[in-house]
Amino acid sequence: MSIILPEIVDSHCHLDFPELLKDIDNLVCRAKRRGVCKFVTICTKEEDLEKVISLAESFKEIYFAFGLHPMNVSGSSKISLESLLEAAKHPKMIGIGETGLDYYYTVETKELQIESLITHIVAARKTNLPLIIHSRNADEDMGNILVAEFNRKPFKCVMHCFSSGEKLARVTTELGFYLSMSGIVTFPKSEDLRKIFSKIDKKRILLETDSPYLAPVPNRGKKNEPAFTADTAKVGAEIFKLNEYDFRRLTTENFYNLFEKVGKP
Repeated sequence: MSIILPEIVDSHCHLDFPELLKDIDNLVCRAKRRGVCKFVTICTKEEDLEKVISLAESFKEIYFAFGLHPMNVSGSSKISLESLLEAAKHPKMIGIGETGLDYYYTVETKELQIESLITHIVAARKTNLPLIIHSRNADEDMGNILVAEFNRKPFKCVMHCFSSGEKLARVTTELGFYLSMSGIVTFPKSEDLRKIFSKIDKKRILLETDSPYLAPVPNRGKKNEPAFTADTAKVGAEIFKLNEYDFRRLTTENFYNLFEKVGKP
């Protein structure tokens, strides 16, 4: 007799992107067939907020977060604390971000990114919603800012699509933050990342796709989608030397512990 595996959550995806939105009904069905019960779609710029809200209101399984992606920050594109706080009043907005630092693609806007990150941290404190962090090639600054701001006044946080170094993993989880595991951990050359995750408290691990990007093995190179969260869960179970049943149950419990606004079923 086959075992019915526990439901899991895709804690970070971009369902408003055209390549996913055009097939949204089938996408949701495919995900549910693989046990993905909830999705957090991320709005990365203010002009897309209404579209994302409409999506979340159309499907009971879809929640959303809102922020300004660091790669979208510029002198003419900023986000106000007031707009974040106003959006957070929506019952299905459950996170602040994604925000953060990207020194790989957009290091030229470094100071503006830091300013934007601080604004999002203030919003996370005021709303008690988790901060959703994007960090690329910015480990030192990211660690220093998060520690300093947390020591000033605590907030909740998840390091989305974590692929940074061991020091940042340790520093952030010591603050009680979560690390989100994406399809990157399934790639053959990601052995170092798998080792980093294996040393982290398993009660601090979430699952995500970051779809439509970074499809896990066996679909690497294809358009990613929430159904593939299940493939990352299989590898995650191996990393933590757990059976798939227990790992799926654990990460879903972790999700509800962090994103309290959703409410446990």
